[in-house]
Amino acid sequence: MTESREAAPFSGRTVWAWNLKTPLREFLRTETGSAVVLLSATLVALMWANVDPSSYERTWRTVLSVRISDSKVSLDLRTWVNSGLMTFFFFVVGLEARREFDLGELRDRRRLVLPLIAGVGGMVVPIAIYLAANGGGPAAHGWGTAMSTDTAFALGMLSLAAAKLPARMHAYLLTVTVVDDFVALAVIGVFYSKAVSFTPLLIAILIFALILGVRALGVQYGLVYALLGIAAWVAMLESGVEPVVLGLAMGLITYASPAARTDLERASDLFRLFREQPTAELARTATSGLASAISPNERLQLLYHPWTSYLIVPLFALANAGITVSGDLLVRAFTSPITLGILIAYVVGKPLGITGSTWLVTRLSRGRIRPPVGWVAVTGGGMIAGIGFTVSLLIATLAFTGTELEEAKLGILGSALAASILTWLLFRVTQMLPTRTRLRALMGTAEGIVDLAIPVDPDRDHIRGPEESLVTVVEYGDFECPYCGQAEPVVRELLAGYGDVRYVWRHLPLHDVHPHAQLAAEASEAAAEQNAFWEMHDILLDHQGALTVRDLMRYAGELELDLERFRRDLREHTGAPRIADDLESADLSSVSGTPTFFINGRRHHGAYDIETLTAAVRAAKARAVISA
Repeated sequence: MTESREAAPFSGRTVWAWNLKTPLREFLRTETGSAVVLLSATLVALMWANVDPSSYERTWRTVLSVRISDSKVSLDLRTWVNSGLMTFFFFVVGLEARREFDLGELRDRRRLVLPLIAGVGGMVVPIAIYLAANGGGPAAHGWGTAMSTDTAFALGMLSLAAAKLPARMHAYLLTVTVVDDFVALAVIGVFYSKAVSFTPLLIAILIFALILGVRALGVQYGLVYALLGIAAWVAMLESGVEPVVLGLAMGLITYASPAARTDLERASDLFRLFREQPTAELARTATSGLASAISPNERLQLLYHPWTSYLIVPLFALANAGITVSGDLLVRAFTSPITLGILIAYVVGKPLGITGSTWLVTRLSRGRIRPPVGWVAVTGGGMIAGIGFTVSLLIATLAFTGTELEEAKLGILGSALAASILTWLLFRVTQMLPTRTRLRALMGTAEGIVDLAIPVDPDRDHIRGPEESLVTVVEYGDFECPYCGQAEPVVRELLAGYGDVRYVWRHLPLHDVHPHAQLAAEASEAAAEQNAFWEMHDILLDHQGALTVRDLMRYAGELELDLERFRRDLREHTGAPRIADDLESADLSSVSGTPTFFINGRRHHGAYDIETLTAAVRAAKARAVISA
């Protein structure tokens, strides 16, 4: 959506993507880059610890104190990173989990069963393997080190190890590993916290209840939540319960929702008032209105996700991944039940637990519950889940000290390397399979969630292309929207170069910012009454700056329409009910901006350049062929 006829420089992105409605694509892109940064930080930590081990330890044991009056919090630098900054990391994990629950794959609650069981299975099997190697020994209490996946690192390495995988695989793995994170933090809170002091813990619970109350009242001032969150974090720290748990809880209560068209129209009205009378009070009101149109979850992800990915998690790796590698350590590692237990638990136990539990549920349900991707993708997801880096290192620092901690770190780093290599090999071999077999192995045959609320109706919708096409592209558009105008040549190129695509136009005139959009839409419907919808459609998008009644009449004359009938249809608003039906269908599909595309009923997020749209169409066709 735009506020004037002049479009910004061509971005190739839908308004939906700009507003971060479903940030999985951006999330994965950030994780891919952050995986490289995290890997670099790990290598720096290893070099630092081996070149000057005393300097490495001395730096991270430096004590930093924060004092307010007679109260102070005094922790060493490593603990500030592990218990302080990592709270933000788990906050972002909680935000993404809540987004998936509200807007993503898990909005269909039936889809929660399989990743929940797969996530638990992917933890139980590795724990059992670790305890088999360490049961009865002094290291048995470190079983939590071998259970959790590093969501961010795993997704990033998956994107590096296997490009062009179906987006549903990333979503499925994300859901499985988020379940993993929930359980891991519960384990940290219950089994790896210090002696619990119940008075500070009760205070932390009361503060969190206050946060819930403030949220229920609709308070949107970030400073209020920040102050209450800091107070709850200090109380958790004083209680002896690992305070990173609070970050996940805060993320989970932060709802995600699409921007409603009514909220966007209200924001436009507020901005218009400010434009007419630019006062400080109206500026504050307009800013508040713009912010309230986007859910808190999306705003906070946009704010914190890059910081956690590119600074906090790499800093955590720098503080914890340093191991002084010596011949003695390597010799011990080959026989150490801690190192071997962690290594086998992650490299063997994770894929076995995730894939095995997924297969078992599919089998017992007789296929009614099955993964949204193929079995190679499920297995590959299980393999890459063998990266337990962040949470595993966190638990290791709580469970072990001295040489045991060094052995545990070596197992964690070794399993991350092995999991990445094995995943790369699996998908490399898969690429050698015949096309149809490869597609079925990666994509599976499960039906995806349909985002388009009102299916395409050939007897009603305006359709271009062969009716029997395997792929249908639906666009909600506005004839005065400059971004729709920029997208139109791309759509035409797609239709010309990919002949078996069916294209559908549905109206979404944005009355609040485009004063001629409704009239232009009605003109197209008046032309449709004379079997000239697509001819008028093309002219309107080619002449977006000239949409007055006189202009529309001129276009009708150029198309040799019956001008009296055309004029009468415009005057009587004959097409208005049809346009209202499209508006209602847009609301049902949570469409609030233009252009918004759906490909075979699934919302297309992100870029709409020819390469991206063609790739999306090819993927949709592949899924259709498999399902046929």
